[in-house]
Amino acid sequence: MFVQSAEDLKVDPAKSTFRLVKVNQQTLYFSDRPKRLAGHLKMPAYLAEWTKAEGPDNFGSDPPNATLSVYESGQPDNTVAVVEISHPLVDGNDLIYSYKVIEGTMPKTGGATALFIDWVGAGGGAGAGFHGVGAGARGVGVAR
Repeated sequence: MFVQSAEDLKVDPAKSTFRLVKVNQQTLYFSDRPKRLAGHLKMPAYLAEWTKAEGPDNFGSDPPNATLSVYESGQPDNTVAVVEISHPLVDGNDLIYSYKVIEGTMPKTGGATALFIDWVGAGGGAGAGFHGVGAGARGVGVAR
């Protein structure tokens, strides 16, 4: 799984896009059994997961589901929406995604935001298509 955090969120329901405002330039990743990995990717390496030309194990050919968790001002709890995301676009310090709502309701206003993105790779977790596998795994418990 991948995790991105941002200072704010702007949703454009007419265009079916959302903007992670001042998104952290490090995308966290982790996997569970059987191969436990954790670490982070810089934005260009994360975006490469969308543009790999070969094989089905990339987000461009199989857009991931993601959970958007947003703290909206005046709300006692965070707002959560499950979405399919596609077409990431960097705009300055922001990252824009197209989305389709799977479950829940997109927030009306922004605030501190986390985006939890499903895995890429065969069999779940970090598979053959994952940036950190095959070219020297990185992360917790991995010697460099």
